[in-house]
Amino acid sequence: MEEEKKPLNFIEQIIENDLENGLDKSKLRFRFPPEPNGYLHVGHTKAICINFGLGEKYGAPVNLRFDDTNPEKEEQEFVDAIKEDIKWLGFKYDQELYASDYFQQLYDWAVEMIKQGKAYVDEQPSEVITEQRKNPTEAGIESPYRNRPIEESLDLFERMKNGEFEEGTMSLRAKIDMTSPNMNMRDPVMYRILKRPHHRTGEKWKIYPMYDWAHGESDYIEQISHSLCSLEFENHRPLYDWYLDQVYEDGKVRNKQREFARMNVTYMVTSKRKLQRLVAEGVVTGWDDPRMPTISGMRRLGYTPKAIREFIDRVGVAKRENLINIQLLEFCVREDLNKVSTRVMSVVNPVKLIIENYPEDKEEWLETENNPEDENAGTREVPFSRELYIEREDFMEEAPKKFFRLTIGGEVRLKSAYIIKANRVEKDENGEITTIYATYDEESKSGSGTEASMRKVKGTLHWVSAKHALPIEVRIYDRLFTHEQPDAEKETDFMEFVNKDSLKKVQGFAEPSLKNAKVGDHYQFQRIGYFTPDKDSTAEQLIFNRTVTLKDSFKID
Repeated sequence: MEEEKKPLNFIEQIIENDLENGLDKSKLRFRFPPEPNGYLHVGHTKAICINFGLGEKYGAPVNLRFDDTNPEKEEQEFVDAIKEDIKWLGFKYDQELYASDYFQQLYDWAVEMIKQGKAYVDEQPSEVITEQRKNPTEAGIESPYRNRPIEESLDLFERMKNGEFEEGTMSLRAKIDMTSPNMNMRDPVMYRILKRPHHRTGEKWKIYPMYDWAHGESDYIEQISHSLCSLEFENHRPLYDWYLDQVYEDGKVRNKQREFARMNVTYMVTSKRKLQRLVAEGVVTGWDDPRMPTISGMRRLGYTPKAIREFIDRVGVAKRENLINIQLLEFCVREDLNKVSTRVMSVVNPVKLIIENYPEDKEEWLETENNPEDENAGTREVPFSRELYIEREDFMEEAPKKFFRLTIGGEVRLKSAYIIKANRVEKDENGEITTIYATYDEESKSGSGTEASMRKVKGTLHWVSAKHALPIEVRIYDRLFTHEQPDAEKETDFMEFVNKDSLKKVQGFAEPSLKNAKVGDHYQFQRIGYFTPDKDSTAEQLIFNRTVTLKDSFKID
């Protein structure tokens, strides 16, 4: 039976219509245009998957173009991180390009617009310009410089480029329509003076193009067929098209801007300004802190590219803003990790258990499975000895009826090992249990084929041999915010919702096979959750981050 084809989303339908109306398929070209002023976050994954996904679907090239028009906030660090994120997600771009590659062409086009009477140099402060724009229901006020002589604007614009004027004293504005109900059309600023070094062009430029001017024209230079962006740019589309009208030549591909709904996820913020604040104020350790919604943070936490891409696929491409439950993301992560993670035994809240009738000088290496979900995963051996560590939560002196773990007089099976029975405990001066004493059934060894080994008990516990235990630091991450929409409350600073218990560090023990664990590996700590080694690990101290818990109540319809 053939797999049912997924219906086209509205962007795919636009492309199909364009192809039917004469667009040559060989002219299809897409781009992902990040601004290198921060790390990419979960919201960007949607744009990445849409653009690169279309490239894969239609066999079309996809450019990675950095819209680097603001040297105040841009850094090479962000460029490098963005490239790494895209590579990690499994996508390949055709060309690595920069808006700064086109600064001279953009300047030349701006000069032509001045000559045509479609742009002018304004000497008013930005605050006055903003005030003169008024509001959508009230006509704006024209600048007193709007009709200055063309030669005068040309001279001033060149002198702006040469650095003769101070920042904020002049700007170049497009001459469009100060009465337009679309505020973006009310003589938008095209260039401002910024005497800041650029991470690629150095000190060459003293003026920099505004995003709206550079973005669409860069698309045109690269002959992008479909410029796809989030819904917040919908009102910018008329300006995008107006700017394109000024430079378009017959016979070339006329790039088309279309918008899709941005993706918001519960318990996250995706404003770069707010993410920067979290970093600057030390709420997190950096852009790649595992609690951050950045791709780097999710990678460090242990999310997989496959899980993120599956999440985006399930969310789909919508025309309206939507709020996605973070549990869907965690479901996709858990679903993938269940297939690829090696099952290991680690104890994060240990209490010692001594098997009194097990020989003190004896140790065994017992066979255990690596991953029951993967028939090719094979098995490994784990050491077993008289003294073990088990989870403190797995023992109660006096237990309720439905407690199927270890209790005085009760029996459980130790995973891949023996059935044991707890007999007594030892406590410290505060009444806390320090040691559990038990006995084992020597004939109950897992897989031995004896009648005793096939005996059924209701509980199975994971454990670690104390003699062979590997000390580890376990970092238990929770959501960074306590509010589902931390930045939705206009009257409340989103920082008020920071979860002060979003990270807990505990000392635990793991089986010795984890000694060689490296960043990028994935493990299921049996009966605890999914974990991955952290980059802060050293030879002396292995650190594991909890990626997600084992189970969740979230259901997929």
